[in-house]
Amino acid sequence: MATITAATKPTVIVLGNEKGGSGKSTTAIHIIVGLLREGYRVGAMDLDARQGTLAGTLAGRKHFIASKGTPLPMPRFCPVHRSVADNRLEAEAEERSRFDEAFTGLAADCEIIVIDCPGADTYLSRYGHSHADTLITPINDSFVDFSMLAKVDPENHDIVNPSIYSEMVWEARKNRFSMDRGRIDWIVMRNRLASSEARNKRDVGETLELLAKRIGFRTLKGFGERVIFRELYLQGLTLMDVREANIGIAMGLSHVAARTEVRALLAAIKKPEPRLELVA
Repeated sequence: MATITAATKPTVIVLGNEKGGSGKSTTAIHIIVGLLREGYRVGAMDLDARQGTLAGTLAGRKHFIASKGTPLPMPRFCPVHRSVADNRLEAEAEERSRFDEAFTGLAADCEIIVIDCPGADTYLSRYGHSHADTLITPINDSFVDFSMLAKVDPENHDIVNPSIYSEMVWEARKNRFSMDRGRIDWIVMRNRLASSEARNKRDVGETLELLAKRIGFRTLKGFGERVIFRELYLQGLTLMDVREANIGIAMGLSHVAARTEVRALLAAIKKPEPRLELVA
């Protein structure tokens, strides 16, 4: 880890999984903006700079602010690019150096750093995971996405064994503890929840709770399948921006419910109180 004193070390929230389409980027931008609106100085890192999903979202937000003349909170942002070196050890050393430089720069005046990891097993992703205080893994509410966490018997839904990603998180936890005796609080967030109480939804929930006890994570009901998230995403906006952005969206019951989901996620993240000297 970069050389940072205990007094200046920011809280680190990592968004990670190895499957696309689970709402990771939507979750990341809502966490970032939610924390900014709670009074925190927030830094953001995109470890998948080639695809640049978080980078693109924040660029859209910056463009909206400039084109509409509407002041909205923005984080400090730093993308981290993968190395193109052919030698694996050289590439890893270069990526580690790039990560540490970005992290140290953000830690200088940020209380919380949010790290968006790529949806693949890369060195940067593993290194980013090992810095987490809180790891948030969004998954779609189905056994298709459940396979990212564990292999499940198709007949009775018994857990056969943890997945490669779960094993990677275990390694990240060991690395984090060896670096500074820190512990990773792992939250698995069930996204795109259906409103009906379907059998599959119940089975996924029950199996997930069994796995949570086995490999050590907390479960959280995440974001429902709502059009509002897709409407706002391309402009880099969140549900917390609707009133200020003045984009003609009337807040109905579905939107209020969505804001409640976002607030529940923010409340579930363990974090310090905002430092008054930074908020002022």
